[in-house]
Amino acid sequence: MTGDRHEMGYNPKDPVDQAWVLSEADRLLSEDLSLPDIRRRERALLRSDDRPLGQMLSLRLARSSTWLKERLRQDPSPLHLTVVFAVYRETGRLVPADQHPHGEDLLVRKVHELEWLLSPFPQVTWELVVVDDGCPDGSAALARKIARERCAGLPIRVLELAEAIEAGEPLPFVDPLTSPSESRKGGSIIYGLLDALNRRDPDPRHILIYTDADLSTHLGQVGLLVRHLLRGRKVAAAGTRRHRRSTVIKEGHRDRRGRLFIYLWKGLLHPISFITDTQCGFKAFSGPVLRQVLQDLVEPGFAFDIELLLRTETLHPGSLARVPIVWVDSDEASTTTDLAPYLDMLKAAVRMYRAHPFSAPESDALAEFIEELGQADWQRLVQVIPSEIADEDPRRFGHERPLSPEDLERLLLGGGGEG
Repeated sequence: MTGDRHEMGYNPKDPVDQAWVLSEADRLLSEDLSLPDIRRRERALLRSDDRPLGQMLSLRLARSSTWLKERLRQDPSPLHLTVVFAVYRETGRLVPADQHPHGEDLLVRKVHELEWLLSPFPQVTWELVVVDDGCPDGSAALARKIARERCAGLPIRVLELAEAIEAGEPLPFVDPLTSPSESRKGGSIIYGLLDALNRRDPDPRHILIYTDADLSTHLGQVGLLVRHLLRGRKVAAAGTRRHRRSTVIKEGHRDRRGRLFIYLWKGLLHPISFITDTQCGFKAFSGPVLRQVLQDLVEPGFAFDIELLLRTETLHPGSLARVPIVWVDSDEASTTTDLAPYLDMLKAAVRMYRAHPFSAPESDALAEFIEELGQADWQRLVQVIPSEIADEDPRRFGHERPLSPEDLERLLLGGGGEG
């Protein structure tokens, strides 16, 4: 569990809850509240014993819209947003709940969320890019059918990573992809971002966002990301679920592994150790900067988020904004959970570490430790990891390192721990 623990109070798959949240956000906007007024209400709700998730989301949506309105009032020139997400075995979540146990009607819902936020601003154009990551179940075909039949005339494009690889399109990886099976999400997201960039002339008012396929993050919160880039002080913004102002519903069984994962990668990638939630699927980049970032990448898998953040921070130090969000876990149909990718992501972090010039003796030892870990070692380490990691706030792991690589090795060989 990250953030504060809340009663659910809002189900993103429930059309009644979806409609209520937007109507409540509209009511708040009709009050013409100032941004300080909205923040005060948010703080009061976070401090209260009763913290309804739906009410918090409505406040965040109202703040997102208000931020965007203020930024566009100051600079009303055209703005284009591209939102990319990947699909792999998402045929269940693409349809409504009455057609599948995991149904989320995700494409239609994402369109509706974007339209709610952006329709008041005629100078803002948008497109939604769906990228099939080699899905064997026909996610691309289903997405195209839904777009054609239920979102006709709207700016939705569906791409397939397999077609790009077969056509020999120049994807920005040092080791070229030969199959979608080498991607594990990262390749498809990066392909979608690159395709969107290449369809427009270099444009400082083009902001590219990627998100997850599920409904965990309401896209009405896009304004919270975009405002940092429109102010000109930041070139990228990353949503975070690990912040005192984040509001999160998350199943707890992944948290122990997640804390260990954070502890280990933060010991390697020091330039972004101030970031804790690298894997939140809600990030935005300015177009010109993204063109720089998408060069000579080493990671097409689940750790691609880390590499994009690392490259952004090393190219533009101090330019990453962290944005607390409202987020609801959609764990029941998560392909990430099924694939248990933490060890693969750590090994990818080692490759990033070796590709960048910020080595240190203890980090070198940690990199060697991770390189030698097998899946059984990882499972053992998760079970024996002591409270200094298992119970600690992972935001501290960038500067508090209670366990050395030698300590971790001793744990694996039968030393102390909680397991």
